[in-house]
Amino acid sequence: MADDPGLARQMWHQLEAVHALFWYSPEVFAEAEALGYKVDDRWPSYFAWRAAPLGAAGPEPVASAFYSFSPRMVAEHIPAAWTIAAPGRVLEARTRAVDRMYRALLGDTGVRAPDLAEAADLARTAAEAASTAGRPLAAANAALPWPDEPHLVLWHAIGVLREQRGDGHVAALLTAGLDPVEALVSFAAVGAAPVATFASRGWTDAEWSAARDRLASRGLVHPDGTATGRGRELRESVERTTDDLAYGPWRTLGAGKSGRLAELTMPLLVKVLETGLMPAQNTLGIGKIPAPPR
Repeated sequence: MADDPGLARQMWHQLEAVHALFWYSPEVFAEAEALGYKVDDRWPSYFAWRAAPLGAAGPEPVASAFYSFSPRMVAEHIPAAWTIAAPGRVLEARTRAVDRMYRALLGDTGVRAPDLAEAADLARTAAEAASTAGRPLAAANAALPWPDEPHLVLWHAIGVLREQRGDGHVAALLTAGLDPVEALVSFAAVGAAPVATFASRGWTDAEWSAARDRLASRGLVHPDGTATGRGRELRESVERTTDDLAYGPWRTLGAGKSGRLAELTMPLLVKVLETGLMPAQNTLGIGKIPAPPR
């Protein structure tokens, strides 16, 4: 089989929303509230859910691993999250939340469907082939016990794969010389999402402007914040490197089985998007339903 690192991006586009519904699901917020987290916005529980595999980590390692969030914003939630619920309790509740979320979406019959079980097996094969060397969030999630039920296996497998890609993306950004806020400014500059969308990462207007000025001094953005040709080339190189670093699991699975996984999860993706819970704009630059890889 000829190598095709672009398959990694296709599969990420295909699977991301299937996993990311978790961050917006009312069933998940209900579990967070039961633990004691405030749920008037998603961030108190977001940091707990996503950081829990790292253990009772402090704000510095969490900010380092999450990368694009302002360290100040991270410190508002970590380590306070662990005074509300220890990481082990958070992880137990996370599994319950995924179960409730998918049962609400698919029904009890749907989570037992043969196609879902097949998708879970394929996703697990890919996840177990994902290298976690130098990838803290992927390694932390991969070290967790595998659940038994297929819908839980599917979500966990996608979680390992998305964090493995994310860790690689951080490596690509570092190689390109883009610090956390510059990474967001440069992404907004190529039109990935409106600037206002990136405000969720907690950077001040002054920090954003200073990062834009640094990028302008390197010839990467125009004074109005839009990308120059060099800026677009740099972002394209970051995304290509990210794809290259995320390709290993999909090389192992193969194009045919990857395509089958995309086919099997397409109905689930459609159901996720039909909930209306997913934001129209996001900081990942994903904006439409992808076609299954061929």
